[in-house]
Amino acid sequence: MSDKYRILSIDGGGIKGIFPASFLAAIEENISGKTSEYFDLIVGSSTGGILALGIGLGYSAKEMVDFYKQLGPEIFKGNGLLKCMRRFIYAKYDNGPLKQALEKKYGKRKLGASLVRLVIPSFNIEKGEIHVYKTAHHERFKYDYKESVVDVAMATAAAPTYFPSYRGVSGIPLCDGGLWANNPIDVAVVEAIGVLNWPANAIKVLSLGCTATPFDLKKGRNYSVGITYWINKLPETFMAGQSSSAIGIAKILAGNENIIRVDPIFPNGRFKMDSIKEIESLAGLGRNEARILFEKVKDVFFDKKVDLFVPYHKENEHQGELK
Repeated sequence: MSDKYRILSIDGGGIKGIFPASFLAAIEENISGKTSEYFDLIVGSSTGGILALGIGLGYSAKEMVDFYKQLGPEIFKGNGLLKCMRRFIYAKYDNGPLKQALEKKYGKRKLGASLVRLVIPSFNIEKGEIHVYKTAHHERFKYDYKESVVDVAMATAAAPTYFPSYRGVSGIPLCDGGLWANNPIDVAVVEAIGVLNWPANAIKVLSLGCTATPFDLKKGRNYSVGITYWINKLPETFMAGQSSSAIGIAKILAGNENIIRVDPIFPNGRFKMDSIKEIESLAGLGRNEARILFEKVKDVFFDKKVDLFVPYHKENEHQGELK
């Protein structure tokens, strides 16, 4: 039995996912090896799911930063006014460029190719139920490891109003894991304790956000307001509540002292999920935050490499080479 089990949890946040990617890339510059070699379990929602899948397949965090820099302008482009008008009727963006970028990066590899235990949340909009993809890190997980990495990534990142829902080979319409677990830290801790049977006091969690904004609903608190006000505030409110709840649950189960949360706060409107013009700023912020916190996280998460992950089930097929 290991003396500690290290978990990486990565929030959703669109193009802002370059912040946690850059944070990890800066860490990798000062350690021996890749992020995948230092964590026993990685959980990611939406853009965090895309990042988790890349790390799980053995890409360095620097490669994922480069992927985001190339991906962003292709995905989130077009005339701003037309995009806003389109959003009233259709999803703001076509998911075709995203799928093409993921296919180019991940090829035909399956979830079972991951070098690390992975948990990737999504949401089944046909039945109104959560849908969670998992590697074969338990003997009863006999199906998901056969799923295409591209399909898993598309499902977890299908953010309502931004992208259309996604139907993979199964035909089930799936949406963004952020609908119920944008901050998946509670999902990660429950998986560790409830499924993997790791001792709660042996769990160490590095939880990476994609930058946050101050929660401000002053008008809603002081006045009787209706749908015109709340229609733009509900997503912010739901996500703030979900993240607060997730962190609280994780701290109760694993202990406050075993969790390190990295999610710097910036003024409202500073960074948006589709603000490609801020890619370089977000990358720089990630590096700077790693510089500040390196000594704090090094001894907890990057002091030694974890044991090799051996799945219960695996396919005998060629998984392709890293590109």
